[in-house]
Amino acid sequence: MAQLPEPELIRTESRLFHTLSDPIRLSILYLLQAQPLCVSVIKEVLHVPDSKLSYHLSVLQSMELIRGERQANWIVYHETSLGQRIVGLVQDLSRTEREHAAPESSSANS
Repeated sequence: MAQLPEPELIRTESRLFHTLSDPIRLSILYLLQAQPLCVSVIKEVLHVPDSKLSYHLSVLQSMELIRGERQANWIVYHETSLGQRIVGLVQDLSRTEREHAAPESSSANS
């Protein structure tokens, strides 16, 4: 029987999956994959109120998936290396799922 990881590790991993489960947070990670962005651009693209965006940015920062860097009057957000790896894994899992689902759906239509 496989040994369970330590409870603290399981809690951390659970928080990570919870963080990724929100569409706004996942969208922010995808946006930052292309380039660092300031809050006003993220807000304009996602159409979310300031307070809601601030909350989601703080959740992503607390999990060290993004970081904010002050540039003059702006805070510019960047993906961290962990954030980049996580988005890559999400994309790989999604791609694999689509590839596995494709043959089933095409055979169902036959």
